Amino acid sequence: MTKPMLDRTAITQAFTAGLGPLDSVLACWEAGSIAFGRNDQWSDLDLYLVVRDDQVEPIMKKIDEIVAGLGGHDYMYRLPEPTWHGNSQVGYRFKNASPFLFLDAAVIKESSPEKFLQYAIHGKPVVHFDKKGIVKDDPIDPDAFIEQLKKRADYLKTTFEMFQALTLKELNRHKDIIALPFYFSMTLRPLVEALRIIYAPLHYNFFTAYIDHDLPSDVYQRLQRFFFVADGLALLRAHTEAGAWFRETIESIDFAEVRKKLAAPRS
Repeated sequence: MTKPMLDRTAITQAFTAGLGPLDSVLACWEAGSIAFGRNDQWSDLDLYLVVRDDQVEPIMKKIDEIVAGLGGHDYMYRLPEPTWHGNSQVGYRFKNASPFLFLDAAVIKESSPEKFLQYAIHGKPVVHFDKKGIVKDDPIDPDAFIEQLKKRADYLKTTFEMFQALTLKELNRHKDIIALPFYFSMTLRPLVEALRIIYAPLHYNFFTAYIDHDLPSDVYQRLQRFFFVADGLALLRAHTEAGAWFRETIESIDFAEVRKKLAAPRS
């Protein structure tokens, strides 16, 4: 008999039952799209665990046991350490679940200063258990955040002008598929970041994640056409127009207005 497919509830219940009784696991919550109320049938499962500092590896093994108890996995990948965020992280694709419902689990030491609990940035977590009151909003400092954005804008101004030649030189060589990744990374990514600083500063470094929610619809619609180019000639035109839009945008940033958005409630 074929087993029924796992759903989100079955997976989270298994982790709550398996980890909740352990003294070494202090908190468990979900983040990602569900934290913004936007999860759907295509959403994965972002699970965060806070554990006692010396218990990371035992809990990693326990996660593996819970996954096995749910029917196992066909793919698993643990990020090499140290990770960029300083926490341990592992991903699983379940054998008996939608391939979209893969598990992305972060195991965070109790002493870690970064637990991704700035609700304004990451959304309000869905808490499964919290034994020590760990899961609470960590408000951003508006003044410090604005200074961070100012430094980032200055960096974007300088590096943008330096690196546009990378796309153009490959177009001049008629090497379009070499030019295209440079265009995405050196032209479109800075453009999106500049637009986000104006319209969604808390997500300034999210690139295209949630961009349809974070940008005004007319800006989003205008931006879309820059992501789809047919050939080298179209790429050259898009590069020129996107460059002009970036320069216009970066110069128009009003940090007093940006600061107001930091305090505004997110929809």
